[in-house]
Amino acid sequence: MPDQTTTGPSVVSDLGTGGSAAGAGGDGPAGGRRRAGGEYRPSHARSVGHGFFIKLVLVGLVDAAALYGVLAAAAAEQWGIAAFSAFVLVVVTWTYFSKRMLPAKYLVPGLIFLLVYQIFAMAYTGYVAFTNYGDGHNSTKQDAVAAVLAQNEVRVEGSASFPLTVVDADGTLGFAVVRDGVAEVGTAEQPLAPVEGATVTDGKVTAVPGYDVLSFADIVPRQSEIIALRVPFSDDPTQGSIRTQDASTGYVYTPTLVYDAAADTMTDPVTGTVYRPSATGNFVSADGVTLTPGWRVSVGFANFTQFFSDSRINGPFFEILAWTFAFAFLSVATTFALGLFLAIAFNDPRMRGRKIYRSLLILPYAFPAFLSALVWRGMLNPRFGFINEVLLNGAEVPWLTDPWMAKISILLVNLWLGFPYMFLVSTGALQSIPSDVIESATMDGAGKWRVFRSMTLPLLMISVAPLLISSFAFNFNNFSLIFMLTGGGPNFVGTPIVVGHTDILISMVYSVAFESGLKDYGLASALSIMIFLVVGLISYVGFRRTRTLEEI
Repeated sequence: MPDQTTTGPSVVSDLGTGGSAAGAGGDGPAGGRRRAGGEYRPSHARSVGHGFFIKLVLVGLVDAAALYGVLAAAAAEQWGIAAFSAFVLVVVTWTYFSKRMLPAKYLVPGLIFLLVYQIFAMAYTGYVAFTNYGDGHNSTKQDAVAAVLAQNEVRVEGSASFPLTVVDADGTLGFAVVRDGVAEVGTAEQPLAPVEGATVTDGKVTAVPGYDVLSFADIVPRQSEIIALRVPFSDDPTQGSIRTQDASTGYVYTPTLVYDAAADTMTDPVTGTVYRPSATGNFVSADGVTLTPGWRVSVGFANFTQFFSDSRINGPFFEILAWTFAFAFLSVATTFALGLFLAIAFNDPRMRGRKIYRSLLILPYAFPAFLSALVWRGMLNPRFGFINEVLLNGAEVPWLTDPWMAKISILLVNLWLGFPYMFLVSTGALQSIPSDVIESATMDGAGKWRVFRSMTLPLLMISVAPLLISSFAFNFNNFSLIFMLTGGGPNFVGTPIVVGHTDILISMVYSVAFESGLKDYGLASALSIMIFLVVGLISYVGFRRTRTLEEI
């Protein structure tokens, strides 16, 4: 009986000749090396393909962007951003050129975006919530001191005027003047200093090496920037700075306040009034006069308690809080009820043309929500809207100007926008319910309502309940509908922030941060954190409750 372990004639022939199979130098197939016992080990040398060069180019682009971020952040002394950019550079390069990091190649991009757009944003919002960051307190104390000194300046009485030329060097504005027959140039950071090679015509500088002389057409679009520019007269800050109002003549201005760095005080040398730093991030005198701008300081939980302690805010705040919960709950309840009703109706095999009806019903879902809200806003206009003028024969129903009618209008419009989604979800869930379960209940004598209440709805909620929770969270922060339809109005009267009866918490955040005149980012961030905690708690409890449905 032949030996079953033999390699066969073809293999013996190949090995015996030592030619094409082994190759020169005893190499095995595909360039491998022969071990003892006739085994071959593949060579680790691989030919470089097109994929390697594509990877090299893509990783090189990412590394170039990260290196640029490192250099730009280091130049601006943003060491945290510089360190993170360097970290991204090292991690990306190591991951995509290491043979041991195959799983990380799929995880690293998502983790980087998670850190930048989620973790960092949440952490920074939390930091801002405990500060007074906003208009008047948007920078450091050093910047605030410089701004206060610059804003409190008066022209030196009897000082000479200087023919002035506005110059530009790589986007940085400066002034060129003639002083004692010598052309001098300076910027906001560099005091006036003589410059060689400048051209002076009729006592005015007309050309400066390294600078572009701005013409009248160049000055007009940058007029506000030029008027705000202050060029130090010399290295001594007490000698003031050169300013201009017409971009052609400069005057010497000196500050009316003197900053003492050792004592950390501002002093008015004329009146002798002393301004000292306060806990609120401003220089304040003994009689309560405050200098602006201030600087960012920590205020603890003051932003959180202001919604409850300030009598001008807590009333509208609690009304907006209650309306937010009501709006989110009623939006989910009404859209789900209508969507489920239509899904059950069109799930009946006896109905003809179901595909056409279903296609028509999802049309509101196909249009962008903010465009639909704008269309409804025009249709609900009390005086010129289609509903009042055409459907109601010229009636003036205050759909968007009365507090209660505006809320009803929002719910109706959101019902029109949201029921197609619930219709699609309910249709899919209904079609996944086993038909034999429903048939068994019917054969046992259960009526249609009993079957729906005890069988269809519990089985439906297993798959739909998580979507209802996510829909509640979405409507809790449905900023676009409120902003586009009513703008939060009609507004409350007598509040320090611009908020209205139809505002929800997220639109209140926008109003506090951007629309209330004095932008208060700290207060807005505190409210954002409160929204996050509320939505997170509701989602957690809701998902815990839905686990009980899985036992059915």
